[in-house]
Amino acid sequence: MPRLAHHVFFTLRDASATKVDELIGACQKYLTGHDGVVDFSVGTREPSLDRPVNDAAYHVSLHVVFADRAAHDVYQTAPRHLEFIAEQKSNWDQVRIFDSNLAD
Repeated sequence: MPRLAHHVFFTLRDASATKVDELIGACQKYLTGHDGVVDFSVGTREPSLDRPVNDAAYHVSLHVVFADRAAHDVYQTAPRHLEFIAEQKSNWDQVRIFDSNLAD
């Protein structure tokens, strides 16, 4: 089975440094250490990369690579993942998710 990449791009209602840092901290608190996660990263958009092909319509990006689709599916209903959503969703203006199978 291929690894599954889960990329999430958050556009915030309040994009202040405080709220951005709060979201990053919540990602690190609730979304790390899940079974089947082989890579995890979270961060902010790099504003100096402003070429026409760069999508600048987000503030925070989350990237989680799972060992397989089954690990991803368990993560989606994990209590810590659901707690993260409940805690943070009030500040999300838009969330875009891109899931893809990774070639080896």
